[in-house]
Amino acid sequence: MTLSLDAYLDRINHRAPVRPDLDTLTALHRAHLIHIPYENLDIHRGVPLTLDLPTLYRKIVVDRRGGWCFEMNGLLAWALREIGFDVTLLASSVGRGSADEPFIGDHLILLVQLDRPYLADVGFGNGLFEPIPLAEGRYRQGGLEFGLRLAGDRWWFENQPDGGAGYDFTLEPHALADFAAESYRLQTSPASGFVRATVCFRFTPEGLLTLRGAVFRRLTAAGEQEQIIEDAESYARILDEAFDLRFSSGDAAALWEKVWTRHLAWRKAQGT
Repeated sequence: MTLSLDAYLDRINHRAPVRPDLDTLTALHRAHLIHIPYENLDIHRGVPLTLDLPTLYRKIVVDRRGGWCFEMNGLLAWALREIGFDVTLLASSVGRGSADEPFIGDHLILLVQLDRPYLADVGFGNGLFEPIPLAEGRYRQGGLEFGLRLAGDRWWFENQPDGGAGYDFTLEPHALADFAAESYRLQTSPASGFVRATVCFRFTPEGLLTLRGAVFRRLTAAGEQEQIIEDAESYARILDEAFDLRFSSGDAAALWEKVWTRHLAWRKAQGT
């Protein structure tokens, strides 16, 4: 398959000229997150996720699906390099409390070198909306606050309070293929959160949309609204209207059956 930068830019509705500068990087980062949802639905459809660039390009650009970190940041890295950016793939580990815990390398992030290095990450779901300088400090984006600190040679990214765990990383460069073992583990291990639950995230100009199992949330500056989805028709409509994800009625119904079964099991465990 021929990979087209123009087709990618059309997918994220970016119409302005592109050049390897901070304005373009910021605009593409925002547009990617607004127009391409973070989602792990193929894991629950029995469709293997791949690190093969033409395959993930077809999925996201041609078939208009979303993806998880390896797909989302892998695709963005390709597009940025096509424009002329200096991009390095980095491995990070999510949710470690300290450097004494084992480093897993289960999350792909990007380092983009301009006048100074920038951290870019469109693959964390509820993380950064825009790239940030690789410099210690606090960063506010759309009412959400993030942090970045350095301890020795290791950087620690602190996610916004509603987003859960952050991650830590060094500046050791990697290739996309280096993440193959973790990609396989995360989509097959019963202990993986990606296997245990379906999840979708999508940024909007006003905030963040989240769909975890049967729980749909809208987070804006005005606060958070929560809705429990209770039928297959509503589930398919939320996927379509909120996340721009369109499945056949049969595929949506099969996903919903798994989602609702897990939701009922969770409610039973909570005694509700």
